[in-house]
Amino acid sequence: MNVTCDVRAAVPTSEEGRWLARLDAVPPLGWLALHAAALWPHWRWAAARVADGSDDPLGLAALAVFGVLVARESARLTARPDTRWLVAAAVGTAAATAATFFLPPLLGAVFAALALACAARAFLPAGHAALPLLGLSVLALPVVSSLQFYAGFPLRVVTAQLSTWVLQAAGFVATRTGTAMEVDGRLVIVDAPCSGVQMVWMAYFAACAVAGWYGLRDRAFLQRLPAAGGFVLMGNVVRNSVLVGLEARHVAVSESLHQGIGLVVLAIVCWGVVTVMRGGRRDVV
Repeated sequence: MNVTCDVRAAVPTSEEGRWLARLDAVPPLGWLALHAAALWPHWRWAAARVADGSDDPLGLAALAVFGVLVARESARLTARPDTRWLVAAAVGTAAATAATFFLPPLLGAVFAALALACAARAFLPAGHAALPLLGLSVLALPVVSSLQFYAGFPLRVVTAQLSTWVLQAAGFVATRTGTAMEVDGRLVIVDAPCSGVQMVWMAYFAACAVAGWYGLRDRAFLQRLPAAGGFVLMGNVVRNSVLVGLEARHVAVSESLHQGIGLVVLAIVCWGVVTVMRGGRRDVV
């Protein structure tokens, strides 16, 4: 009885071998560059939005950190990417393409950014954290003005209410109506710059950057991420309460003092976020 088997089907033909060799000849960073180039309409829109002053250029910092995190792993990038993340990148790319016809440009850019982050994760070593990269990719987009438009008012209401309670506990006669506060007979309005949207961006940027740099596992990152929101909420309430309290006492609050208090609170908030994200070395990949 002939028990031999034909294994020719399992061996790549010379033509298949040449194609595989050509694919492997392109380094992972080259594939990522090609993927980024394929999504250029979304990057053009984002650049135009920043250039015309429609949004703050904060995203450039997130983009730089994203690039550094991928570049420092360049020697460990695999030529055999994770298929699951490649599929996610393909789905994101398709969604970004479709969004150019049916959805606002920002949503298309979000899909494009997530697709590129998924592609980067596909080439990274197994077990590498993904969520910090995904977060940085979205933060790299011009999203601050949109956050201010959609989330600014609710944040101002929450800040005004919590500040009212804080001032009442401190002995002030304080009430709130909408985003306005009456403190010791003096009307103070919590305006857009006091909503804390930029502080939100900075806190989550710090969280993603530190988690990505130290290789924090995705599960641990998710468990600690709510702390960033807590720090932002407390920081914004403290800043608003101090400024409103000073104005209620008829203390002249100059622009420099206003900015100085804001910067000090922002530094404390970011320090708290960094401390939380760095804690627990056992959760590092």
